[in-house]
Amino acid sequence: FDKMVDSTTKKTLAAIPLLKTRAGPQDGDPWMDRLKEEYMSLIQYVKTNKEADNDWFRLESNKQGTKWFGKCWYIHNLMKYEFDVEFEIPVTYPDTAPEIAIPELEGKTAKMYRGGKICLTEHFKPLWSRNVPKFGIGHAMALGVSYYGYSKYLQCISFVILCLHSCRMCIWYTYIHVSIWCPNCIHCF
Repeated sequence: FDKMVDSTTKKTLAAIPLLKTRAGPQDGDPWMDRLKEEYMSLIQYVKTNKEADNDWFRLESNKQGTKWFGKCWYIHNLMKYEFDVEFEIPVTYPDTAPEIAIPELEGKTAKMYRGGKICLTEHFKPLWSRNVPKFGIGHAMALGVSYYGYSKYLQCISFVILCLHSCRMCIWYTYIHVSIWCPNCIHCF
């Protein structure tokens, strides 16, 4: 654990309440107990984020707590980039972590695949498996989207390329849903 995350992430994880119930969607009443713990943990995580002026996501689920959806956002250069976030709780949850997807970012980096799912194999899954059933959805968001994914992916997506050509200098700003380029420059297409 010490080698996988930095001190800021450790502090974030410490502020997210740990869960106790080991139950998945097919376990009936124990799943409802687990779902209550999930909501309480998420509420605390969002509250902590707001207090630290680091509010970056909202989630809700269907009645059964098996499908989750919401928004996450990132502010870069005074511009807010908002994305849909979604995932389903696996049948083998909590032994198996959910695969969180940000569909709009599909194919934007090597770490986004299959419908915008975030690649979590290298760092997150071993950490998750060592912390079953204590880790929950809040921990998945903190480790999967916030730490390993979201900030790094969005840094890759929002960039400025300066193209110097004999015809003229062209500045190409590329963001999700916003593209401005020089129409006369063949290098910007």
